[in-house]
Amino acid sequence: MSTETILILGGSFAGLGAAHYALRHTIPKLPVKEGVKYTVTLVNPSKEFYWRIAGPRAAVSKSLMPRSKYLYPIEPAFAYATGPEGTFEFVEGSATHIDTDGRTVSVTTPEGERDIQYAALIIATGVSTPSPLFTQTTNGDDLEITYDAFQQSLATAKHVVISGGGPVGVETAGEIAEFLNGKPGLFAPSSPKNPTAKVTLICADEKLLPLLRESISKTAEKYLKRLGTEVLYNTKVVGTSENGGEGEGQTVIQLADGKQMGADLYIDATGVRPNTSFLPKELLDTRNKVACNPRTLRVETAGPFVYVLGDVASYTRGGVMDLADAVPVALTNLRTDLTAHISGDPAGPDRFYTANLKEQQIAPIGTAKGVGAFSGWRVPSLMVWFLKGRDYMVGMMALPTLNGDSWKKEGKWKAEVGQVGLSSG
Repeated sequence: MSTETILILGGSFAGLGAAHYALRHTIPKLPVKEGVKYTVTLVNPSKEFYWRIAGPRAAVSKSLMPRSKYLYPIEPAFAYATGPEGTFEFVEGSATHIDTDGRTVSVTTPEGERDIQYAALIIATGVSTPSPLFTQTTNGDDLEITYDAFQQSLATAKHVVISGGGPVGVETAGEIAEFLNGKPGLFAPSSPKNPTAKVTLICADEKLLPLLRESISKTAEKYLKRLGTEVLYNTKVVGTSENGGEGEGQTVIQLADGKQMGADLYIDATGVRPNTSFLPKELLDTRNKVACNPRTLRVETAGPFVYVLGDVASYTRGGVMDLADAVPVALTNLRTDLTAHISGDPAGPDRFYTANLKEQQIAPIGTAKGVGAFSGWRVPSLMVWFLKGRDYMVGMMALPTLNGDSWKKEGKWKAEVGQVGLSSG
């Protein structure tokens, strides 16, 4: 019996969702083809799933966020589809090259190079951050070593500078300021009178958290200030250098206006970089994201049966919540396309993705406060704490994401009149 592989690159939120959905709702509903078996192969640089949402707290404190809360082994989550007769394979490795004509992906594994032939391909390689504190590039042990070194330096730091006014920068500033200066009491002043350390958050924009309204951003600044964080607006970091400043071992931060700032610790939280270096340029947009049909999530320039999911893709402004809408679209269209290919019948109707552009983002600030909005409605600080601030959604979402509980049901959808799927030939 020959094996046809649905190859998924990336084992984070998007890749895990795609793998579980394919195993539960795509493969079981494909037409039976004599002598052919469809399987899922998931490729990821690490054997562990990194709950990167918890990065700002995990980087700061092992007691508040131990390893067991942010790193989880991937393979046991697919026990239902593994074994001699199973339909799932996990490959520890990183994609280095794609041959769209030959329909193969080259993967570097601990054992050496491996070429994987695919019947269908889902690119879900995600993004990396400029700081190693929020990205798992290899294995969990390396990430823990990074955290150990950072926490050792943090314990004696007198000035910490974070650049980036998005949620990661805001959350990290809050965690660090509370860790160093303590949690303010009920009747604490608007800022600590004698803080143990100075924390500076550099924001290139006019306000923090650009996806949220200004009044929410102002509240975020107020909460940060109570913890001892100073926010600098309309300020951009253009470079850094080591072993200078006011004391030996400091980082010197160059600002766009020509000024300099010294810091014991500097954290670059200015955004993310798509993990697309292994892909040919013709598959990418001007931001180096994977260019796709924004409604069907097909990567049309890569040939048939290629799709993209998650932050690496051009269709999305990012975020885990977006995947609830995107995963069913890509995997339903994959099933439609493969069904037509196997049966020889015309492709069925497409399922379409529609971006949710409502004001939607929540950001904890320390262990007790936070700001945000959901579906256009402002979320009270207590609710931000309940949803995210108490444990960065570990208890609520980590295991369901890993084990695929979020995708037990396929979900209903209604095809749009006059739309059909990709003709596979």
